[in-house]
Amino acid sequence: MFKLKKSLGQNFLTDKNIINKIISLEPLINQRIFEIGPGIGNLTDSIFNKKPKSLFLIEKDERFFKILKNNYESNNNLKIVNGDILNYNLNKIENSDLIVFGNLPYNISTQILAKFIKLDKWPPFYKKIIFMFQNEVANRILAKHNTKDYSRITILANLRLDIIDSFKISKGCFFPIPKIDSKIIVFKPKKKISFNINKIENLEKITQAFFSNKRKMINKTFLKLFNNNLFLAKKLKISLNSRPSELSCETYYKMTEHYEKLKNN
Repeated sequence: MFKLKKSLGQNFLTDKNIINKIISLEPLINQRIFEIGPGIGNLTDSIFNKKPKSLFLIEKDERFFKILKNNYESNNNLKIVNGDILNYNLNKIENSDLIVFGNLPYNISTQILAKFIKLDKWPPFYKKIIFMFQNEVANRILAKHNTKDYSRITILANLRLDIIDSFKISKGCFFPIPKIDSKIIVFKPKKKISFNINKIENLEKITQAFFSNKRKMINKTFLKLFNNNLFLAKKLKISLNSRPSELSCETYYKMTEHYEKLKNN
């Protein structure tokens, strides 16, 4: 038995009922599938049995990569890469309408989600994302503004993705058993984006500036970002006495649009 690595978030889903629930979220027959971090292949086996058109796996741990390669190397419609998803160039994927699965490591789960949001081409190569997050991360993604869990990842995710389903998974469904429960979230890319943001990095910059002082009023941060432009605050109907969590996602998108205009002038 391999010694599992905490740094890679290696808690494997073993509950067959939950695995079946996950793969039933989308008909997989004759579909193109992309799985991140398949580990020893518990979910992969069930996906493969649904006869997808193709299956692409990326696994960082070389030990599990070798197991997967040994188990699946005879299948022509399956490709396995030994690599880190954070270093993989998603922009070079040529196929379309992929379904993406991933049981994401806690410490990099928001980075992985952000990578799929920040693709150069939009609509993207995938038609659905089915990701598993540890519960507290999932709650931040699902949060509404003016709540304690509302955060930068809430705002980023809602720019380009619709959240269409979610359900909780008990920690007892994994081996080894993690400290907290997990949650599945299903995303679908928005075909039309309502806001004209040229660089998502600017949205990240705006939210970083505000949420680094999450408990303080936004007045100083706003005036610093927008050169003391009180007229803009009035135009966007923003009270400078607000806290960052009191502003809606749409308000952050509008601020980013104006920030980009300001930088281009």
